[in-house]
Amino acid sequence: MAAGTVLGMTRIDNNRSGADIAVSVRGLVKHYGETKALDGVDLDVREGTVMGVLGPNGAGKTTLVRILSTLLSPDSGLATVAGYDVVRQPRQLRRVIGLTGQYASVDEKLPGWENLYMIGRLLDLPRKEARRRADELLERFSLTEAAKRPASTYSGGMRRRLDLAASMIGHPAVLFLDEPTTGLDPRTRNEVWDEVKRMVGDGVTVLLTTQYMEEAEQLASELTVVDRGKVIAGGGIEELKAKVGGRTLRVRPADPLQLRPLAGHLDGLGITGLATTTVDPESGSLLVPILSDEQLTAVVGAVTARGITVSSITTELPSLDEVFLSLTGHRASVPQDTVPTETREEVAV
Repeated sequence: MAAGTVLGMTRIDNNRSGADIAVSVRGLVKHYGETKALDGVDLDVREGTVMGVLGPNGAGKTTLVRILSTLLSPDSGLATVAGYDVVRQPRQLRRVIGLTGQYASVDEKLPGWENLYMIGRLLDLPRKEARRRADELLERFSLTEAAKRPASTYSGGMRRRLDLAASMIGHPAVLFLDEPTTGLDPRTRNEVWDEVKRMVGDGVTVLLTTQYMEEAEQLASELTVVDRGKVIAGGGIEELKAKVGGRTLRVRPADPLQLRPLAGHLDGLGITGLATTTVDPESGSLLVPILSDEQLTAVVGAVTARGITVSSITTELPSLDEVFLSLTGHRASVPQDTVPTETREEVAV
């Protein structure tokens, strides 16, 4: 699916930035038998931004994308995309969106160019425009040399790029990316990230589902965390880190020999309660967990009182992976070149 000109947008009264809302979801529910894949999901995606939707396998991410792209009907709730109701206006909606799923869905018997041209014609692009867009996107995704080869001869990364190109053939206003870099090698993953950034620079709104924390950090301006069909947290990346609580004070003494004595001194003072100071000899620093500004001041005062010369003192928020673990009780996935079959189970929900 791909897109044309946006005919309308929905404005939400409580939108703090005053920007237009490209995707609006209210109370979305979807059951599969006894399983509640979505359980009252609320979500807003501002126009021209990337919303990252995080969650473990089975959280409901793919179900959400399928409903928003009109591939599934919700049991209840409301959702609009680019101003169109996903239930009442699916035909109009399909013309203003693009969709790339977890696995490339191109026709492997057709050459890359014909895949793109066919999709352009299915979107009612004139023949000349469909040809022009096919040529343009093949060049943009570095596939021109493979344009006449059947897609079955493409590598996994090439198929993914062709799939992304297909989703862009009609200039989508909103692009849904459902775990788009699953199974890709690091180089190809970076190429996909660069292309997504370019799309957003062109004004496309992106809803990205992912389990990869690095991917979320690279692409998303805001995050929504879902688990067991419910939204359990949302906001900017730094905002979510702050919500989880806890900072780390990194103290780097000028003399590395002071590391362990200083760690023992700070732990002996009991400033951080039951938390202990960690020695990081590789970076020549101490990692001191702190929960408040008062603790931070006390640690700095203790270091100064001991007469230790310090090269640097910095504070660090939790990593996004730590945020994910804190919110869901699960560790996030680690990108890998090959993806076990088990990870495909989420396609069902």
